[in-house]
Parts: sequence; structure tokens; C-alpha cells
Amino acid sequence: MKKILLIATGGTIASCEGENGMAPVIDSKGIIASVPELKDICYVDTFQLYNLDSTNMRYEHWLGIARTVEEFYDNYDGFIITHGTDTMAYTAAALSYLIQNNKKPIVLTGSQKSIFEKDSDARNNLIDAFVYATDDDSHLTHIVFDGAVIAATRARKVRTKSFNAFLSIDYPNVAVLRDHRLIHYIIEDVKEEYPTFYHTLEPRIFLLKLVPGLDASIFEYLKEHYVALIIESFGVGGVPCYEDESFISAIADWTQSGRTLVMTTQVTHEGSDMQRYEVGYVVKNTYDILEAYDMTLESVIAKLMWILPQTYEPEKIREMFYNPIHKDIL
Repeated sequence: MKKILLIATGGTIASCEGENGMAPVIDSKGIIASVPELKDICYVDTFQLYNLDSTNMRYEHWLGIARTVEEFYDNYDGFIITHGTDTMAYTAAALSYLIQNNKKPIVLTGSQKSIFEKDSDARNNLIDAFVYATDDDSHLTHIVFDGAVIAATRARKVRTKSFNAFLSIDYPNVAVLRDHRLIHYIIEDVKEEYPTFYHTLEPRIFLLKLVPGLDASIFEYLKEHYVALIIESFGVGGVPCYEDESFISAIADWTQSGRTLVMTTQVTHEGSDMQRYEVGYVVKNTYDILEAYDMTLESVIAKLMWILPQTYEPEKIREMFYNPIHKDIL
């Protein structure tokens, strides 16, 4: 049987009800003890890295998870990370950039109810995660949740309470599990014998979600604190004019200062297309900006965090941003 390391980081799966609501208190050994069926699937070791509500996950924790995988990579056939659902998609995307071309599967899973609750989804998700992680055709980083195997750069949490909490955005599920039986839809071949690990991220990235009537003066404040800006615009992506050019002037100033700017959309599916309307066309064809197209917001943020420690050269940033990694941009 294969040998799998479970890396516990907290989340609902490890939570119990307390005086002020649910909080993660169950450790990795307690999680594994609740699923005795795992002994028939593989050998399991556990490592308690964090015990956090995933709301409190930050980029430092992503780096810590990646370092842990790197430290133990030669000792195990795969890795399962138990994680809270609220920021799981961000962590998954970050790990796709921090650990690239990994033949050994890295699987994130969790649950919408604590593993100590009788009607929890935790046990099914854990068994599915281990079934997937022990399959010979499983590689790279994925989320396994409610029977779906989702590429880490394509995942998004779309429901707050239901068990089918995650979707693969504009890309098929890589595989599914039915009664813990694995059905691959896409075989992901990894030619490299050993993964590439990265050890730094740039956190000074701001997400500006446009709302009707937003004042462009916000850019002046952002310039003092951030090196990259993601504008989450309306529809296929446009820049408001409001009978003046304050937003366009702010974008011009931002890009001319050498900072990175990415335009994306607030709409979940089908991505941006700034060439379609005048409100986007002028900006796209005049200023040195990047367009996210069909990338998920989680991947845009994580990819910029990964790129910027390596270069601040605009052309190199553009090249790296548009170079597909694990189907993050199609």
C-alpha cells in the first residue's frame, strides 16, 4: 500500500462547538481516528501544522504548507491537506504556483460540518481524498470535495452551507468519485521527475471591486501601500467614465509608476473580454495592463504573488502571467 501524509491545518472538519461558536480544536490524529476505513486504503502518517479557522489563513501559511510538503516529499507517495472551506480555493491556487510539476498528488479537502457531527460530510470527503491520492494516475494539486476532483487553479467555493460547496470554473472536473470509486475524466501527465518548489510570495496586492459611482481617488491611497492592483470590473470588463476621465487618468498614473494592474470580472463564468465595449477597449489598447480572461480571481491573486518576487519587469511579468500553469488560463 502507498504511504500518505495528512497535513492538518484546522477548518470546520476539525471544529467543535464552543462558547462563542465553532472553532478548530481537533488534531490530526483525532481526524484520522474518526475514519477507520483509511487503514484499508493506505498507510497514513499525520502532521499537525496549524489549527486555524481558514478565515485566518494568510500567505505565510501557504508558504508553510509548501515547505512542509517539500520537507517530506521524498518520504511519501502523496499528501492530503485538511483545510477550512472558506479560503481553500486560495490556498489550492497558491500551492499550484509554489509547487509545480509534482508527480505526487497534493490534495486539499475539508467539510461543511465537523467530523464529530453524525451527518457530517467529512468522512466521505476524507475517504475520497485518500482514494484519489493513492491512484497511480493522480498528480499535481487538486481539491477533492463532494465527489468532485477539481484542478486547484479552477476551484471556487460557491455555497456556504451545502455539501456541494465547490465548483470547477469554466473547466471540467478532472475526475469524480462515486461510492469512493474513482473515475478519471482527464489524465494529467507530468514529465518532470521532481517538482520545482518556490519559497517567496509578494503580499502587497490589492483587489478593488468596482461598485457604481466609486471615486477614482482611491488609487492615490493604494499607490502608497501596494505594488499590484486587481480591478474586478463589471461584465466583460470595462472602466467607468462618469462624464470625466478620472478612472482612466488613475489607471494611466498607476501603470506609468511601474506598478502592475490586472483587469478581471465580477462575473463567475466565461471571463473577461475588454475588446468588446468602448469602456474597456480604450484602456486595453492604450495602457500597459493585463487582462485575466477566464482565470479565477483566486488564481489571479496567487499567480501575481508568485510572479512579483521573481521580477518587476513589466514584459517579464506579462510573459509569466500568460504562461499557463495547471490550466489556470485557457
